[in-house]
Amino acid sequence: MKKFINIENAIELMEKLWNSKRVEGVLFIDKNTGKLTFKAYNRLPANRRPKDRLICELEHGWLRESPQRYKVFTSVKKSLGAVRVTQAMRRDLERVTSELYLEEVLSD
Repeated sequence: MKKFINIENAIELMEKLWNSKRVEGVLFIDKNTGKLTFKAYNRLPANRRPKDRLICELEHGWLRESPQRYKVFTSVKKSLGAVRVTQAMRRDLERVTSELYLEEVLSD
């Protein structure tokens, strides 16, 4: 038994297939014509955002800059205890603030 499949945008589909690309889509029976139809999804490439720029490495993390915001990451082991953890985080925060001030001065 042979089935004929109506392919929407056949030229674009064949170009993708000739370039060894995978084509995702949906196979359905068209309500108007009653024919089996394949419609390829119009997949757009993912918008790649630029990588964050590393401003400085910290004792327990980093400070990075994205186009919209500054990002601070700190990770300290719990086993150090609450006092030493807060001291380490304060040291990192002081370093971050000084680096941001320095960054602002150098950019002007």
